[in-house]
Amino acid sequence: MQVQQPVQAQPSQIAVLQNSVVVFSKNYLPLARINIKRAIALLVTGQAESLDSSTKHWPIRSPSQVYYVSEHIRLTGSNPERLWKVPPVNRREVLRRDNHTCQYCGSTKHLTLDHVIPRSKGGTHTWDNVVTACTTCNGKKGDRWLQDTGMTLKAKPKAPMHPAVAFAEMFWAQQDESVKT
Repeated sequence: MQVQQPVQAQPSQIAVLQNSVVVFSKNYLPLARINIKRAIALLVTGQAESLDSSTKHWPIRSPSQVYYVSEHIRLTGSNPERLWKVPPVNRREVLRRDNHTCQYCGSTKHLTLDHVIPRSKGGTHTWDNVVTACTTCNGKKGDRWLQDTGMTLKAKPKAPMHPAVAFAEMFWAQQDESVKT
């Protein structure tokens, strides 16, 4: 009795599965970049449609059909946008926002939180007043106003934005760069 070897996928077919697809909302807001397998599932179940304006289409073969997946798809469902709340101001979220970097000197070691306007001087524990600082800079600034210390912030503190808005900004910036080149 002979055992048949399984049919191996050709390298070009495997490479297609490594691609990603940009998903747009029903009103054409870019939401996220997903893998092509998830895009196929959305297209086959009718939850998304292919955008014809896209220049790339990848052929995906099943035993009975060939699907052409565009590099841009649009959700067709009328589900309201998912609710997103601004995360609470806590150590983990502030460190994440500031990329685990001291906002005064750029150090990534021995990090703490600092209130730009000290709490003793009326500062609040809010997104626009709390930054990541190393222990050295935090001790140097102490309980004083920023202008009294001669220190400057690398970036103005602000609340994190909705992930879809952040992705949309990044997506359109990439599109501008590709048009310029």
